[in-house]
Amino acid sequence: MSSNPDALADFLAKARGSLDRRAAANAQVDVAELWSLAALRGRLVELSARGASATLTTAIALVLEAQLASEPVVWIMLTTGTFYPPDVADSGVDLAALVVIRVTDATGAARTAERVLRSGAFGLVVLDLSASGAQSVGSQSTDISMAHQGRLVTLAQAHDAAVVCLTDKTADTASLGSLISLRAEALRARSVAPQNEFDLTVRALKDKRRGPGWIKKIKARGPAGF
Repeated sequence: MSSNPDALADFLAKARGSLDRRAAANAQVDVAELWSLAALRGRLVELSARGASATLTTAIALVLEAQLASEPVVWIMLTTGTFYPPDVADSGVDLAALVVIRVTDATGAARTAERVLRSGAFGLVVLDLSASGAQSVGSQSTDISMAHQGRLVTLAQAHDAAVVCLTDKTADTASLGSLISLRAEALRARSVAPQNEFDLTVRALKDKRRGPGWIKKIKARGPAGF
């Protein structure tokens, strides 16, 4: 190697730049993998937001990912909730392969999820507790007891399934419980791009495996009903 100090400094600067670019690329890959069906398997997850939320869009994306991997999916929702099949189908989801179950409250949702998980047939179980008006009925209407949460975690781990709870709350509101392995906030903002396109941000508020704070940003296109 040349003994020229300037040449050596230039070489070291280029080497550091290469390492920085490689680290940045690896970080992007890691973030992409942190929010995926594979990363959520065996975990009890809470996806929440208040206001300009994209919880449904984010959850539907997970449903599509599961279906593309030939994993059966069940969507459990409150009777006061909203599920608009045309919008879901427009997102690419096969409605014929999606099981939708309506229950009266969160306790019923948890019990149903337990029975579904025990079958070992489903790779993704979504509990939509974000029904409009549910909060006004009382906090208990969207709460899941620690006993139910414990069984959900055990069953998710036993059958390598992901259990995702959708809730309507602000970031500073407590999560469903201490057994939540990952809590993320999904928000969207209208993009300057074509109509119906928006920027989707998934931010980790709590992550027992990797720590909170990571953010995944993606471009999304929502149906007119979303």
